[in-house]
Amino acid sequence: MRNIYAAQNSGAGRSSRAALEEEVLSELTAWSPRERHGVFRAWHQHALSLVHLNVLTILEAEGPLSMKHLAEAMDVSDASVTGIVDRMEKRDLVERQHGTDDRRQVLVHLTDAGRQVFLDMEARRREIHRRVVAELSDDDLVSVRNGMRAIRAARDRVLSGIDCHHAPSRTEETE
Repeated sequence: MRNIYAAQNSGAGRSSRAALEEEVLSELTAWSPRERHGVFRAWHQHALSLVHLNVLTILEAEGPLSMKHLAEAMDVSDASVTGIVDRMEKRDLVERQHGTDDRRQVLVHLTDAGRQVFLDMEARRREIHRRVVAELSDDDLVSVRNGMRAIRAARDRVLSGIDCHHAPSRTEETE
């Protein structure tokens, strides 16, 4: 779609397209201090530090990891990750389990309580969005739905060509 638009429009059209893209990105990524405060409050309800939240996020995305791989993912020492996991295990957010293939290997797993942290955050986020959507007119609601469907389809096209472990450079994105 972008290439079709660019081919159909010259000079001023491209600059207005770029400005429009920037406006849409600003709207999609806007995160006000009030919203950030609400997220931080939710984290604190679980008494989570950012380090603990990082561990939970890594484990949710990657699945169970060895202590060594978790330390690498967090860019901390093995001794540091041991202390972090010890504290999180005491709070039942994670658990260590011996590997099935190699009993010497210890894998860190999310517990149900660790998963619940994200479910609680998502429920709060969804409720706020529900109240926001309720404020829209019927016409605006249809327009937003159609726009979000277009964004999801474009995201799927972009992500289908991206290796999740390798972020493309700006030149790779435009080729």
